[in-house]
Amino acid sequence: MKIIVCVKQVPDTSGKVAVNPDGTLNRASMPTITNPDDLNAVEAALKLKDATGCKVTVVTMGPPPAEGMLRELMAMGADDAVLVSGREFGGSDTYATSQILAAAIKRIGVEDDDIVMCGRQAIDGDTAQVGPQIAEKLGLPQVTYAAEIKKEGNTLTVKRMLEDGYMTLRVKTPCLITCIKELNSPRYMSIEGIYSTYSKPMQVFDYNTLKDDPLIDPSTIGLGGSPTNILTSFTPPAKGAGVMLEGDGKETCGKLAGILLDKHYI
Repeated sequence: MKIIVCVKQVPDTSGKVAVNPDGTLNRASMPTITNPDDLNAVEAALKLKDATGCKVTVVTMGPPPAEGMLRELMAMGADDAVLVSGREFGGSDTYATSQILAAAIKRIGVEDDDIVMCGRQAIDGDTAQVGPQIAEKLGLPQVTYAAEIKKEGNTLTVKRMLEDGYMTLRVKTPCLITCIKELNSPRYMSIEGIYSTYSKPMQVFDYNTLKDDPLIDPSTIGLGGSPTNILTSFTPPAKGAGVMLEGDGKETCGKLAGILLDKHYI
């Protein structure tokens, strides 16, 4: 049994957003983090590894510097990693990304008792589309928004969160699960893991590695092959400084009312 976890390196939302002329994010000029929901998926896989001794493989599509993120996840406990990287893949939307990741997962191999895990959604797009699209392209049953996972033989019992409650589903492996933050609290890297991370194997799948897969069609991958495009992107303007009024008497209240009147708020 093995668990393949799809992860994404995303811009740190606490930093400044940089945008290319074509509307895509200039990821090379922004600080990055591991997508938070993906960390919950990694933790879910590592908990199953602790219980069953299975193998955990982390997979990401991104530029070469994404290797650092994969090394951190191996320091947390993942056994190996795959970096899917190539200029031909740049600018892919969710549809194209799912094509490429599905081809990479097929190359890794999905056997009868394997599980594919993803985070619910990425904070840079918030679409929650890639995980389900991967499942469709691989022909796998899927359960989304998992808040609890229990493995029993070749089945998983999953508590799936809804807006007004939850449902409990049972699914056979192989399957794909998308995870939410309520599922767990991601562990930290261990000292032993940090020391051993560079001795763990990491493969790079470029365009030539995957080009023979039917999903890797030049007309449906990359920026040119993406059916959706960003119309415009921009950095939100900085908020102006606030005004502090001291005191709690009638005079201060009068000043506040005057300011609100001048701005036509009241």
